[in-house]
Amino acid sequence: MDGQSNGGFRSLEDSYVYRSGSSTTRFRQALCGGDTELKVKESKCLWNQPRVEYLGHIILAVGVKVDLAKVQNMMQWQILKTLKELQGFLGLTSYYRRFVANYRKIAAPLTRCGEFHWTEVRMKAFEALKKAITIALVLALPNFTKPFVVKCDALGTRIRVVLMQEGRLVAYMSKTLSMKNQMMSTYE
Repeated sequence: MDGQSNGGFRSLEDSYVYRSGSSTTRFRQALCGGDTELKVKESKCLWNQPRVEYLGHIILAVGVKVDLAKVQNMMQWQILKTLKELQGFLGLTSYYRRFVANYRKIAAPLTRCGEFHWTEVRMKAFEALKKAITIALVLALPNFTKPFVVKCDALGTRIRVVLMQEGRLVAYMSKTLSMKNQMMSTYE
């Protein structure tokens, strides 16, 4: 909701509602019924859609995946010539990092640069990152009524976490530890 009163009613804009099950009749009646202060413009509503494209993602009943039409530009990206171009590329790929296993590990050679210059290692990382984004996995939608499994791996220099539910991947997280954090014990 936009939270602003609009002539005695509230408006609902650019909102997406995920609902399990195929029946939206009661939900639709509640939103569009006469007793609410909520006004919905039916002509702008889509009901029972099997697929929704939203902010570079495709939302399906089975999960969320990267919209390949949006990441095609990454595959066309030429060799980077400046630090600013590298930062732009990393910013774009970072948006999709939750879909890529070991994103930080793949991107590490590109993030560790004082002076900008291409090396064989950076070129391989650049190509590997472009490929990883385009073959990204479908992440399952979480069901909060069922238990989750969290798998953690704390290495000397980084932490990796995988969130799963019923054997399906829900999310990844990978973080490189600062020197200060690397000196701490496991329990700190």
